[in-house]
Amino acid sequence: MQKAVIIGPAHPLRGGLASFNERLARQFMADGYDTTIYTFSLQYPEFMYPGTTQYSSEPAPTDVNIKVCINSVNPLNWLKVGRELRKLQPDIIVVRYWLPLMGPCLGTILRQVKKNKHTKVVCIADNIIPHEKRPGDTPFTRYFVKPIDAFVTMSEKVMKDLRQFSQKPAQQVVHPLYDNFGTALDKTAARKRLGLDTQMPLILFFGFIRRYKGLDLLLQAMAIIKDKYQPLTTKSGERFVPSEMKLMVAGEFFEDAAPYQQLIAEANLGAMLELRTDFIPDSEVKYYLSAADFVIQPYRNATQSGVTPLAYHFEKPMLVTNVGGLPELVPNGEVGLVAEPTPESIAEHIIQLYLIGEQHFLPYLREEKKKYSWKVLTDTIRNL
Repeated sequence: MQKAVIIGPAHPLRGGLASFNERLARQFMADGYDTTIYTFSLQYPEFMYPGTTQYSSEPAPTDVNIKVCINSVNPLNWLKVGRELRKLQPDIIVVRYWLPLMGPCLGTILRQVKKNKHTKVVCIADNIIPHEKRPGDTPFTRYFVKPIDAFVTMSEKVMKDLRQFSQKPAQQVVHPLYDNFGTALDKTAARKRLGLDTQMPLILFFGFIRRYKGLDLLLQAMAIIKDKYQPLTTKSGERFVPSEMKLMVAGEFFEDAAPYQQLIAEANLGAMLELRTDFIPDSEVKYYLSAADFVIQPYRNATQSGVTPLAYHFEKPMLVTNVGGLPELVPNGEVGLVAEPTPESIAEHIIQLYLIGEQHFLPYLREEKKKYSWKVLTDTIRNL
């Protein structure tokens, strides 16, 4: 049996990368590979982590082999793990790259592995040039890419960034569906589970809160909706009162919450918000997505977003901004709408979502989501 190793976050770490890697491991197993995830015993020193904790409160998956052994700041550990993997001789190593800070660690491990003259290394590049720049980004990434045999990107933006560092084989694929969070629930049942009004218009901002994701732009858009828009009639003939809409913010602050709180207070937005700003465990994700009418991604800049395939899985129409790879993934007028990254444009397009109505988007969502297959990703990795 051929062996595959995935290097990147996994349980006991939490978050989108961990969920992705565990789901990818299951697909490799379904494809007939003996598969192991090598994850971090120390991913970030605590003083560098902006959230409350790096670790999951969920039980460990029982169907995925996870080895917790990589210390991202200990060079002796990098050599040890690299030698272990070199002797293991996996046929394929898939390594995640999302932050240049990981370049020295992962680059050193892979240099050790490549000494066996057998293992092929494919990188899934989430970001090459990071959203928030830091000293050392460029040399760390140059060091990392040297031992890689091929790359997978999930947006045109990352592919262009990659070509500044490497001309090795690379292919772009769409981010597969997050189908590991359970099936969609009836909207009313999901709202009752979360203690929400079952009738109100409800939009959702989901995920970690960082400046580049533009939550402040969305809050400003809500203020415009509150003050500017009068009751309207939708295409289905229903009365829609924009000021009765609520924005649910579901995700943890990864930066200072004070500027957002000040914006909320100054615009008197409290009645229009449902703030759930603790980390959302995997087992709870389905309730938040199922409860929403629309998913809003008001990003200032982006490569791709894990929220998009999540919305596809739960068949929720989206509003995205015209930045990075987001418009590629959300055909305008079909699975959602594309706005400019300004409060005025975001507000206008939120209103348009309600005027058009959810039902218009559903057939397109169901057709488009067929492209988002984990088998396509593992086949691409093998072909590369």
